[in-house]
Amino acid sequence: MSLRPETRAVHSADTDPASGAIVPPIVLSTTFEYETTGLDQDPDQLIYTRWQNPNRVALENTMAVLEGGAVAHAISSGSAAMLTVFQALRPGDHIVSSDDMYFGIRVQLNEFFAPWGLETTYVDMSDLDAVRAAMRPETKLVILETPTNPMIRLADIAAVADIAHAYDALLLVDNTVATPVAQNPIQLGADIVVLSLTKYIAGHHDVLGGVIIFAEEDELAERVMRLVRIGGGVLSPMNCWLAARGLQSLSYRVRAHSESALEVACFLAEHPKIERVLYPHHPSHPQYELALRQMEVGSGLMSILVEGGREAAIEVVNRLQLFTSATSFGGTHSLIEHRESIEEGSSTPANLLRVSIGLEHPADLIADLQQALA
Repeated sequence: MSLRPETRAVHSADTDPASGAIVPPIVLSTTFEYETTGLDQDPDQLIYTRWQNPNRVALENTMAVLEGGAVAHAISSGSAAMLTVFQALRPGDHIVSSDDMYFGIRVQLNEFFAPWGLETTYVDMSDLDAVRAAMRPETKLVILETPTNPMIRLADIAAVADIAHAYDALLLVDNTVATPVAQNPIQLGADIVVLSLTKYIAGHHDVLGGVIIFAEEDELAERVMRLVRIGGGVLSPMNCWLAARGLQSLSYRVRAHSESALEVACFLAEHPKIERVLYPHHPSHPQYELALRQMEVGSGLMSILVEGGREAAIEVVNRLQLFTSATSFGGTHSLIEHRESIEEGSSTPANLLRVSIGLEHPADLIADLQQALA
């Protein structure tokens, strides 16, 4: 039977054969009994939880299905997921990356991997000619984050995939902001998808985790699997269980986040104290047509530029009552953050606030914003 993503997410694990429970148990054991045969062990056999765990199997299999991939690996965080992919490359390899991306990944590339011999060229991924010009014979990986965090810029995944493949490079897409509910990078030509499970997947501000999904079980996928299992940066059974539980309601949560975010964006776009709203599905977004073509919904993340500069933006944060001033996004609570304050070497505008719309009623969120801006 061909099942839709919402159904697959709910039926991601079989009924527990031992108890009949429809909710799978959390398997905390670090080691498992296995038959000693003197032969090579099945690589997926349960032996040691760093190698594999039932909760991790369930989560990885579901994520692979939802993203349309062949294999997935659940990692201790979204940042660790990217770090693992970079470790699987070789000194002398070249990366072409978006010049607008989560600042922590740029720190990894510049501070940790550049001295190791991994070179990165940063380009505006919306400029396809610039992407082509940056490609080299030694380019192994092209990295997209779309929409980006926090500038909410988009890139044409299919077009960039064509460029990468013309140079025998792989395309990696960070799908954290959009999630598989909004867009499917592998269907558009991506080879690797990375997500922070911490955000919309788990969805309740209580899980730290990441996942890497490969379209095919190729050589790089094999190296990543070895790094995960031998290096041990795996996601814990408890966090796997929580993330898998979050997946069951992901489609409906993301749609609710997106509907409320669009209402909030429409309010803010008309407010005289807001210089600009950055939200993919608002008509004022410069890549609105691409967003409609590539993303089914707009997600719950936006950024706003406040009239009056840095101090005016910070003042808005301090006046809000329902929005919590906190890092992260994608959970039940609405969050707001002055990004320039926390990003190392930030090029983010000083009057930018990143806004994560939670699951509160949008009318209440708008009223809170209205009083804070008054």
